[in-house]
Amino acid sequence: MKIAIGCDPNAQQAKEELIKFMEDKGYGEIKDFGSEDPIYANTAVAVAEAVASGEYDRGILICGTGLGVSIAANKVKGAYAALLSDIYSAKRARLSNDANIACMGAFTIGNKLREELTDAFLTNEFVPGCSSQPKVDAFRDYEAAHQK
Repeated sequence: MKIAIGCDPNAQQAKEELIKFMEDKGYGEIKDFGSEDPIYANTAVAVAEAVASGEYDRGILICGTGLGVSIAANKVKGAYAALLSDIYSAKRARLSNDANIACMGAFTIGNKLREELTDAFLTNEFVPGCSSQPKVDAFRDYEAAHQK
């Protein structure tokens, strides 16, 4: 698996801890898209474009709350970013929604929970044709009809 990760300057330590966790778990190739830009939208869009293009399988974004990077990433066609704060939602982001980017807060949740959310997000897969397929098709069809 190829994973793109980025954050704003406030989340640098959280990102570094999460990269180490993913490396220790052997999740695959991880590319750090940085954390220097105080405009988190720039990093979020860069990660989202890399994932939406298929260059990376999944993305992870961290800012103070995870809200800003989630909003910014979702502006990119083909990016489906989910704000994660609990394990059930992290699983359902993949299983029910086929999300390809996990967004988390550095100030709102602790390191161990970020690790568990990442684990849940990276180890679950959307199954094409499942009962959630019509829901996923609906937002993808809307996106295709309304975005360039």
